[in-house]
Amino acid sequence: MSYRETWRQRRPAPAATPRCPPAAPTADTRRTRRGRRQKHTGNRGEPEHSVPWQGWITLGVIGLTLAALIRGRVGPDIVLAAAVAILVFAGVLSPAEALAGMANEGLATVAVLYVLVAGLTETGAVRWIGQSLLGRSKGALVSTARLMAPVSVLSAFTNNTPLVAMLIPAVSDWCRRQSISPSRMMLPLSYAAIMGGTCSLIGTSTNLVVNGLWKGTADQALGFFEIAWVGAPCAVAGTMYMLFIGRRLLPERKSVLSFGDDARSYTVEMIVEEGGPLVGRTIEQAALRGLPGLFLAEIDRDDEILPAVGPEVALRAGDRLVFVGVVDSIVDLNKIRGLTPAPDQVVKLDAPRPRRQLVEVVVSNTSPLVGRSIREGRFRTMYNAVVIAVARGGQRISKKKIGDIVLGAGDTLLLEAPQSFAEQHRLSRDFYLVSPVADSTPVRHERAAIALAILLVVILVAVAQPFGFGVLHAAVLGAGLMLAARCCTGSQARRAVDWQIVIVIAASLALGVAMERSGVASALGTQLATVAGAHPWLALGAVYLATMLLTEMITNNAAAVLMFPLAHVVATKMGVDFKPFVMAIMMAASASFSTPIGYQTNLMVLSPGGYRFADYLRVGVPMNLLLMLITITLAPLIWPL
Repeated sequence: MSYRETWRQRRPAPAATPRCPPAAPTADTRRTRRGRRQKHTGNRGEPEHSVPWQGWITLGVIGLTLAALIRGRVGPDIVLAAAVAILVFAGVLSPAEALAGMANEGLATVAVLYVLVAGLTETGAVRWIGQSLLGRSKGALVSTARLMAPVSVLSAFTNNTPLVAMLIPAVSDWCRRQSISPSRMMLPLSYAAIMGGTCSLIGTSTNLVVNGLWKGTADQALGFFEIAWVGAPCAVAGTMYMLFIGRRLLPERKSVLSFGDDARSYTVEMIVEEGGPLVGRTIEQAALRGLPGLFLAEIDRDDEILPAVGPEVALRAGDRLVFVGVVDSIVDLNKIRGLTPAPDQVVKLDAPRPRRQLVEVVVSNTSPLVGRSIREGRFRTMYNAVVIAVARGGQRISKKKIGDIVLGAGDTLLLEAPQSFAEQHRLSRDFYLVSPVADSTPVRHERAAIALAILLVVILVAVAQPFGFGVLHAAVLGAGLMLAARCCTGSQARRAVDWQIVIVIAASLALGVAMERSGVASALGTQLATVAGAHPWLALGAVYLATMLLTEMITNNAAAVLMFPLAHVVATKMGVDFKPFVMAIMMAASASFSTPIGYQTNLMVLSPGGYRFADYLRVGVPMNLLLMLITITLAPLIWPL
């Protein structure tokens, strides 16, 4: 007799109990029984990761949003804000959840960094950075390589978001002066920053988030450059792809108004400052040759005229350079360090230079200036403004000095004047037209060194993070120092913030919350992570693919946080090492190239580059697949499964 049969015979019989009618099941009891049935019946019950009605609404809204963004007929800020509004009215998001993105630390950092960039721009430091980084254009291949290589290295040691924010105006300025479409350079800038950020823990906030999750499961931190074993090969391969393939897929979009469309041809004189950086340099070295929409007509040196100036002519202090060009080029010329407007009256204006701007006026036939030279008409005394350039019917005015030009009705004058000039003289009978020139405030070159020093402080604080300071602390510190050092004014700082990008980022964060709250992100990640079955390499590829798809639709940090626990479950069930999955999540969450909403730097270059949603798909999808192949190939070899 077996032990089990003996135990059954010796077990006392249960005492008889009166039979009572069963109690009516309550609502809680029914829910408990239903839950038990679903737990034990497996596939016979409702699936564990089914999507509720909120999820289907969220999927529909996101699908319509992506379609609207691809068409590109409506601004991305309007499309995304409308999508969030629909989710709020549908009850998927609460108003607090919809607006929570405005309080996001990353969004606040981007907004504050625009103030830092304003200080660099208004002092001319941005132009110096762009010229030092890119130099003179020697072809698209060389220019793209000179941009991507240093940006990739720099973004490994500092957060890529502030780096891109600082370089966007420098690259835009360089493209304008080299007559290159910004659409050829902005996406390479963003992609280089993204790839460089995958080479260290501090290169992107996503790496820091995943490292914190890893410490919670492994009780140890990842090495500072441990991710570089995968990130560096991806950065090299991605750069090669952009140089030889992706560069050819970039759009070529010129501005609506080209330099040749402006019929006004101004004559302007500039003086080489004594002791300035241009003294002793040739015309070629000073980058004064081949300027778009502008050419150097002659040099007045010690009452000797040097016509047909060659590129080898060296500049001397006090040289008077006579340029002929359109107004946009005159504005750029006025911002070159080492050149000052020739009219001596400029220094006598009442308003300080940061409170001045360029203004275009057309002389009327009733003006007292008609028939008199600028000097005889005492222009500065009458109007508190100085004529720095004159245009007359597209013809060059051959006079030795601006003050000797005799004005006639219909002449167009370019003035340096206080910012209040336009309002004061808009209705004056002396002028047919009074029009301020955008972005024409004189540059404060004397504070460029201060602005660069502040930039260095911001980078050091962001990297070292003393006293627990983060990137936001560093950005706020830099913005405050820019204002305190008068590198930019308060009005300039306010105008510098790109509110379209701020709205797009905030709305994208709200969409990420909707996907998380409605269960869409969890269901999608689980299905993709388990489709590989029992093969660890396929499971690793599924995790990478799921993370990559999520980060293209929501934020990179949200995608990493959602996929981390799912990947941990997959690795545990398969009995393999979890670290390759961690590295795959870090790479996939950052390697977002196919949509503008997947990564902040892609959003930041959307407007400056004039891109459409389809441009990201055309250039970015091959990049995504290339980095995915490299990661899922190298990760199991470096950290065996």
